Amino acid sequence: MATFGVILAAAGQSSRFQDTNYKKPFAPLAGRPVWLHSAERFTDRPDVKQVVIVVAPEDREGFVEKFGANLAFMGITLAEGGQHRADSVRRGLEKLGPEIDTVAIHDAARPCLAAAWIDKVFATGARTGAAILAIPVVGTVKRVGPDNVITATVDRTGLWEAQTPQVFSRSLLEKAFATAPVGQPTDEAAVVEALGHPVTVVPGSPLNLKITSREDLRMAEKCLEALPRPKLSGPAHPFADDDRWR
Repeated sequence: MATFGVILAAAGQSSRFQDTNYKKPFAPLAGRPVWLHSAERFTDRPDVKQVVIVVAPEDREGFVEKFGANLAFMGITLAEGGQHRADSVRRGLEKLGPEIDTVAIHDAARPCLAAAWIDKVFATGARTGAAILAIPVVGTVKRVGPDNVITATVDRTGLWEAQTPQVFSRSLLEKAFATAPVGQPTDEAAVVEALGHPVTVVPGSPLNLKITSREDLRMAEKCLEALPRPKLSGPAHPFADDDRWR
């Protein structure tokens, strides 16, 4: 049986979120910060042996002050991110214990996960070595120039929108990062693809949205209401409050 470690990516700058008080993983959502909803989906799974959250260096002190009790209570490891996503995931990998053989990377700003989706992508990733959640592109796709004028209509046949979790054999992912070409991939699947290893797509759901703007918080709250609540062994947020954290 695979032994899973989960890396929650929360080290981005949230430039599109446009909130002076919060970065998106730390914004309040239905009484808890966004990242905590994401973490709860993994911490009580028997197949997950370790969860690591990666935050930006400038956020570390405030994060520990605000959420240190949650980290301790839930057994979550904290790591400092790097300049780019790939750097942050590498640092999260370095925090995983030697017993972890399969790694799932999940956006901390994707709080609306169902256990059934995790089950499927975990099982596929453990079997194939590389699997991601994704949904087919259903709308008409336009390529637009810098002047906001359409330059082409893109054939959407075979196009899928990648989601997380993305699940990989630890040895494969470490090898992919060690040999990654120059550039900044936007997800871990791209790093593994560059190695030449096939990545299997597991159908996800539009409910598994990534919070990018403040408007997304309202949609995420409705999505959470539609999903079954995770079964927790105890209170995940012992010092929940409404104080603003930056």
